[in-house]
Amino acid sequence: MVHAFTLMVLTGAAVVTAGILLGWSADRIANATGLGELWTGWVLLAGATSVPEFVTDTAAVRIHAANLAGGDLFGSSLSNMAILAVLALAFVSEASGGRRTEQHATSHNSPHLYNAGLAILLTVMGATFTLFHSDIGFRGLRPESLSLVAIWIAGTRLLYKRQQSDLGSASAIVGSASESARNRTGLSWAIVIFAGGTAAIFLVAPTFAECARQFAGVSGWGESFVGTWLLGFSTALPDLVTSITACRLGAFDLGVSSLYGSCAFNMVVFYVMDLASPRPIFSLLDPVLALSGFLAVLLMILGVAAVSLRRHIALASTLRGGVLLASYGLALWIIYACR
Repeated sequence: MVHAFTLMVLTGAAVVTAGILLGWSADRIANATGLGELWTGWVLLAGATSVPEFVTDTAAVRIHAANLAGGDLFGSSLSNMAILAVLALAFVSEASGGRRTEQHATSHNSPHLYNAGLAILLTVMGATFTLFHSDIGFRGLRPESLSLVAIWIAGTRLLYKRQQSDLGSASAIVGSASESARNRTGLSWAIVIFAGGTAAIFLVAPTFAECARQFAGVSGWGESFVGTWLLGFSTALPDLVTSITACRLGAFDLGVSSLYGSCAFNMVVFYVMDLASPRPIFSLLDPVLALSGFLAVLLMILGVAAVSLRRHIALASTLRGGVLLASYGLALWIIYACR
């Protein structure tokens, strides 16, 4: 057990390091393209930090550890909300008026309501498919996972249109000549780092999944709980680092958007897992994983409440952040008790 855990920590550290490089380089690439915080966080930063889930969970399915993979996806979403609680507690002042806050967004609504709503919808669907699913499909294409991808694509396209409409004249400020020249200079280096981080993840993540499966077997805790707690938190560590980095730079909206984007992207990973599985992926999952998914949804709702009033009532954000962090601990206890 000690050997499996130690090897899992070492390989997990490598995954986290590669994920940090991916997040950093994706942020630089996004700056060079002139995209706003919400789009950058939702697509580029979330996609970059979700690479560990993508590779690790696909590898877990191939070694017949579907519950470990499913638990990781829902557990990562739970962990993302714990990270959001940390942001709400530690960066209240930055959230109230950071230098890169999306001030072009609607003043009376949180700019994250749409992002959170889309992530919640996808997670509800993923948890429901764990309980109710079909056995039909063609060449690895199944209706459940296909519907998750279709809704993510449609929602992401709508988000892009909404943001472009909201940005308005602010895009001219972002695209100043001197800043564009600096961005172009760093773009090539950012692409090299992005490619290197991706290669490292693809090399290390399969070993990471095998270590987690071995640890689940010798610990007696079961693949569902280990996937939800240990593997889910480990693969969410890049989200923690990149979100804190964004908030320290004053880009609170970027950090929050990446967390909800990662939750949504986790559900898209089910499609890739379906392609890697000889049977419909949802038919292989333990129904208890649906509990992890629905608990993640509840934490997402608490999370958007924790940041929605941050510009008006700092204390409310702090209190909600504390409640969100406590709810994460309670959710893990419930999942462990029901394993």
